[in-house]
Amino acid sequence: MSEETQHIGILLFDGVEELDAIGPWEVLSYWTQNHPEDGYAVSTLSRDGGAVRCAKGLVVQAAHSFADAPELDVLLYPGGDGTRRHLHDERQLDWVRHQRTTVPLMTSVCTGSLVYAAAGLLRDKPATTYWNALEHLAQLDPTIDVRKDERFVDAGEVITASGISAGIDMALHLVARLANVERARQVRHGIQYDPEPPV
Repeated sequence: MSEETQHIGILLFDGVEELDAIGPWEVLSYWTQNHPEDGYAVSTLSRDGGAVRCAKGLVVQAAHSFADAPELDVLLYPGGDGTRRHLHDERQLDWVRHQRTTVPLMTSVCTGSLVYAAAGLLRDKPATTYWNALEHLAQLDPTIDVRKDERFVDAGEVITASGISAGIDMALHLVARLANVERARQVRHGIQYDPEPPV
């Protein structure tokens, strides 16, 4: 990997919703592993670099701790029940605020956007979240233009996605934004993502 490689970090924590993190991981890892010429790498990080127990019991080992993670160009903050604790954890909110000063692009899936709102990152911006948390998002910061019907919202330096599976769509948008639309289509084809729900 060259010095010019740009890094995408997916945050992991106890109570993270599995698909919030693993869905985007599938998209972004397929992209970065099959097209290294685009200059991006993706990895996971947790506070101490250890394993986390996800919302439905899956245990996942983070690649990095906050201390040894590479300098990030993109941070992806998933949602899940674990985010509820983060809303009142000043240490975590301070970490998020610090990321905003050093990471050019902050993204979230599901209730990850609630943490961004609590940290003040969504002030006067359009944003979305999981359908059952839209009211909470508005309560956290009444200046947010809550987009309840959008799958994801690109507000420039911050991208928020609605619930769970929407993280896949947001990650494909991220590939289109960071590389190009054709690359995103190649990735979508590669992971055979062409939703036609059976019910």
